[in-house]
Amino acid sequence: MFTGIIEEKGEVVAVEAAGGGARMSVRGPVVTSDARHGDSIAVNGVCLTVVDVRGDVFTVDVMKESLDRSSLGALSEGGAVNLERAVRADQRLGGHIVQGHVDGTAALLSREPGDNWDDLRFGLPASLSRYVAEKGSIAVDGISLTVTTVDDGSFGVSLIPTTLKLTTLGERQVGDLVNLEVDVIAKYVERLVGAR
Repeated sequence: MFTGIIEEKGEVVAVEAAGGGARMSVRGPVVTSDARHGDSIAVNGVCLTVVDVRGDVFTVDVMKESLDRSSLGALSEGGAVNLERAVRADQRLGGHIVQGHVDGTAALLSREPGDNWDDLRFGLPASLSRYVAEKGSIAVDGISLTVTTVDDGSFGVSLIPTTLKLTTLGERQVGDLVNLEVDVIAKYVERLVGAR
């Protein structure tokens, strides 16, 4: 489990195709400081398992399913990614419950810079719109954000200077694809209510 509080921006140092999936190596001095084989690290919001650590670079295998459901397949050497280690049970949950199980992708539709923050609007796939609520939580490329506005086809968020500086959302341009993970609690409530 993750919190959506990004620990650092990492850099993709290698991507190799591997049997329909990929093997990816990422530089991240903070997340590799205590990383071991088998640990979970979220890369742009996708929970991946560490298979090797060498210095400040960790390597992960990315299944075809993850490539198909996320924007990871578009990453190449030199690309910036958001990184977060799995939360320990004795840590604060600073964002919201993030599983690292991406529900879909969406394009950045608009970006309005402000004096102290930027307002961003993203597309919202119809299959996910029922899980997104104004003032609710959503993970965008692994970042825990509060939804400011929502309609059937899009949602908005406001980014403070820290988020703009320390995550990849500060660099995203209109048309760029991002990973979305809706609030897991909303999905479970729907499932339980639907079963009645």
